[in-house]
This record gives sequence, C-alpha cells and structure tokens, in this order.
Amino acid sequence: MIKVGITGEPGFIGTHLRNTLGLYQDEFELISFRDEFFNDDMQLTGFVASCDVIVHLAAMNRHGDPQVIYDTNIRLVKRLIWTLDQTQSKAHVLVSSSIQEDIDNPYGRSKKEGRELLANWAEKNGSLFTGFVFPNIFGPFGNPYYNSFIATFCHQLTHGEIPAIEIDKKVPLLYVGEAVRKIIDAIRGKQNIREYRIAYSTESKVTEILELLKSFKSVYAEQGIIPEFNSAFETNLFNTFRCYMDIKNHYPVRYVQHQDNRGDFMEIIKQNGGQVSFSTTRPGITRGNHYHTRKIERFSVIRGKALIRLRRIGTSEVFEFHLSGDEPAYVDMPIWYTHNITNIGEDDLYTIFWINEFFNPGDPDTYTEIV
Repeated sequence: MIKVGITGEPGFIGTHLRNTLGLYQDEFELISFRDEFFNDDMQLTGFVASCDVIVHLAAMNRHGDPQVIYDTNIRLVKRLIWTLDQTQSKAHVLVSSSIQEDIDNPYGRSKKEGRELLANWAEKNGSLFTGFVFPNIFGPFGNPYYNSFIATFCHQLTHGEIPAIEIDKKVPLLYVGEAVRKIIDAIRGKQNIREYRIAYSTESKVTEILELLKSFKSVYAEQGIIPEFNSAFETNLFNTFRCYMDIKNHYPVRYVQHQDNRGDFMEIIKQNGGQVSFSTTRPGITRGNHYHTRKIERFSVIRGKALIRLRRIGTSEVFEFHLSGDEPAYVDMPIWYTHNITNIGEDDLYTIFWINEFFNPGDPDTYTEIV
C-alpha cells in the first residue's frame, strides 16, 4: 500500500487526484491534508512523516499584488523542504508546475524556482522527484475567475452572465483527468524526472472554445439535446460545462407530451449514438449507487413515481428530485456524482436509461458509492 499525501488537496487538481486515487483503494492510502498544516509545525511534520509519496500542488495563482504570489509559493516550498529534512523523509516528491515558467512573471518564476528547490532537495537526499510542467489545465469543479478561463466562461454562461474575451489566442490545453493520470503513472513508475514537460492534448483559440460552450448552452441546457462530439476534447469540454449548471433548479426537465386517441407520444432523447435501456423497478427498490468519471447518462421516468438522488464525490450535499409518469421527465447525471433511483410509488416504475457509450465490461467507468 502506497501512502500518498497531497498538499493543496482541496484545490482543483487536488480534488480530482484525491477522488481518482480513491478508485484504487487496494493500491493507495490517502494521507489527509489541510491547508492550515503549513502554519502548524506539528501537523505538517505528522503529515510528511506519514507519506511515502507527496504531491505538492498547494500554490497561489492570483492576487492583487504579484509579489504576494511569488512570496507565498516560495514560502510553501521552503516549509515543505524544512519538514522533509526534520523528518528525514525519503518520500517520492512530485510537484505540479506550469508553462508559465517560460514567462517572466512572479507566478512563473515562483513555480520554476520552487520546482528547482524541491529537485535539489531530492538529489541531495537520494529521493525520487518528478517535476511536472503542465500546459493549461481545465475540467469540472475549477474555480471561476481563478483556475481557468474555461471555468470562468462555463460559470458565466450558466449563471446569466455574458463572457468577454480579453485576448484571443491559441491556448494549449490538457484535461484534468489526463493530468491526474500522468501523476498516478509517475507514482506507479517511480519516475525520477527533474523537468517533465507534459504535452497538451489540444490547442484551440479562445473564441473557438467560447463558441462551443455557447452551443452547449443553446443545444443542451436550453433544448435538452445531447450535442454531437467530434473529439475527446469536445466531450471533456461538454462534461466540464454541465458541471457548472445549477442542477438543483434545472432538474427535473419535463418532457413535451403529444396526446391523441391512440395514446401518448414523447421524444425521449435526441443524439447520435449511445445506448438506450429500459427497466422496471418494483416498489421500494433502489437502483444505482454508483458514479461515472466520463460517461454522459440520462434517467427518464415515464411511468410510476421515482426519487432520484445525486451527491458529488467528496461532498455531503444530496440533491433530490421527485419524478412521476404523470408528467414524464428526466435528470442527467453529471460526472463524479454518485446517483440512484428509488421507486417510491405503489406500482412498478418504468425508466428509460440512455448513456453515450456501449457498456464495456473491461472498462465500465462505473464505481460503487452509496449516495
């Protein structure tokens, strides 16, 4: 069992890394970290002494005074090195830096100098060190106006604001899930690389990204249509966008019913591809209690009474939606949200499930966790 600690665990990349490591509980044990440890010698010492691997992600990205950014990031690195020395640690240290290393600004200098300081410590002490230099990282749950312009655009489009482009240029991008896989691969492979530059997976202009996000708002958020995707990047961008939607007030979405003397007709889903399933569920029975990290899924209730519950992994708030076949409706499942559906009626529940890829037993992307 490899004991892994993540400084900056509550942050954007830290959250995704923590949650992904949680998928491999027979391989990794997560040593809990809180930001206040950096101001408490005893807490920080206990944390470092417990770790076989330390992934240093804690850093300040933005502040009104650029010098504060530089001073803060260097201070955090020096505090970590001091504690590594105090505990005589031989931990494998991994650090996340940025291509802003190549830009002469306080943030870029702090990331480069911090990476070099940790690399020098590891070389002096015979420890493994992996110094990642990442391109711009985007994905679900990033903080708008802080982590990424994509997070800002998604927040604005889903909260009635109008995005504005300050500079239109091509931006090299990497999805956060891909960055996390690189980190885990380095831990497993005991990679010792002083400057590990990670290639971007796509490069796109800011205007092109904004147009895609606007189309997601129009086609998906407003019309309920699953867009057609031309690349993995577009799927990842879509999954990012929908995690910024106000799911509490957006769902359930009522279907438009067409009734005549033959009966009822309604359009359940519009999209190319994917898999549609139908189920009946007996009264009192619950299905689900699992989550996905990449799949797009829709639950459509067409008969009976159902309670759909969702909870984002790593959080405690549970969202509940009551659906009835009297007014057929659907709820879509965001990635990294565990979900279930319960028949709360007296008759069988009829549900149509749609998912954007066929079920693959070798790669199901389905992880059990009680809502």
